[in-house]
Amino acid sequence: MLRDDLRALWTERRPPDAPRRVWRDWALLAAGPAGAVLETALRNDVVWWPLSLLVTVGLCLTTGWRRTAPLAMVALAFGAGILLTLLDLVAPSPEPIGLYTGVIVLVLVYALPRWGSGREIVLGSAVVLTAFALSAAVDDVPAGEQLGGFLFLALPGVLGASVRVWSTSRRRELDRMRARERAELARELHDTVAHHVSAIVVRAQAGRVLLAADPVTAGATLAGIEEEGARTLEEMRTMVAALRDDGTGAELAPPAGVADLERLLPAPGSRLHLDLGLAGDLDALPPAVDAAVYRIVQESVTNAVRHAVDATEVVVRVTGGRRAVRVTVQDDGARAGRGRDGYGLAGLRERAALLGGELRAGPGADRGWRVEAELPRGRDGGVHPRPRR
Repeated sequence: MLRDDLRALWTERRPPDAPRRVWRDWALLAAGPAGAVLETALRNDVVWWPLSLLVTVGLCLTTGWRRTAPLAMVALAFGAGILLTLLDLVAPSPEPIGLYTGVIVLVLVYALPRWGSGREIVLGSAVVLTAFALSAAVDDVPAGEQLGGFLFLALPGVLGASVRVWSTSRRRELDRMRARERAELARELHDTVAHHVSAIVVRAQAGRVLLAADPVTAGATLAGIEEEGARTLEEMRTMVAALRDDGTGAELAPPAGVADLERLLPAPGSRLHLDLGLAGDLDALPPAVDAAVYRIVQESVTNAVRHAVDATEVVVRVTGGRRAVRVTVQDDGARAGRGRDGYGLAGLRERAALLGGELRAGPGADRGWRVEAELPRGRDGGVHPRPRR
């Protein structure tokens, strides 16, 4: 069991969502060297101050590459610490060599388990522990202080590992939600394609019967077969793009659509009023688009009930245009702590993308939370999956 865990750690890849440099990185790169220069100017007990200043500025610069090269930066920073310790051992001084600003290396200790691969974490941890063990062996300090120093050094690493576990768990949950949404959409499209194929078979049988007796009617029947076949092929392309092999094969009830939105109206006396407005052509929507509209409104209203603080009204507008259907859901509550989408909205965004549309969610202009979606009708009621980037 332990061997398997170690092997899994060793083969662990880097997280795929490492951000580029942001303003905090540039602020850290500017504040670190400035702090080292200021400390050198204010302290009068700095040992070999040119070397201490140069090393500390170098430590500050390593933080700029802590996400892209965590092992290399840890090796440089703590390798420099090992060299300073050995230098202090060869030429003892009354005060330790280095500046207090060098505590910036704790940022690297955090970044190693947060952004490094399994190999980098293992090797980098070995470098950190070697530097700490050498420093503890050289410095004549009580065991209690050494233990406190070790905990102080290890805390950022524990935080980095915890954040990584949480981020990985969330990413996997989002992937499961997207896969679930794709599977649901594929099953809905399967029912639609089965309906079209059944109609094709019936029309083909009728055309064969009428071919000799009534060629005109038989020709019209064949034209209907052609149209039905084109629509079926279009639905099939979407189903192939969305399908995931979940092995369930479960039969589903017909999905709810625009005509079922009134089910979402709250019971009389509820604290939350739903203002539902339907406009435009909503009578001949493709089944997948019809079901997506209902799911978007349902999820948005559910989120408003659960998360909107002091909300009194949710305004829902569904407008059917010639080429697309637009959905807008806006509540008037306050969203405390709602800085990112939930799993449900992530799944709906995946469904909208599969149908060739787009879904956006975020704070409203004044207050509350706003969800906007645009879903294309497609050619002749079909749907076109958007190419995945």
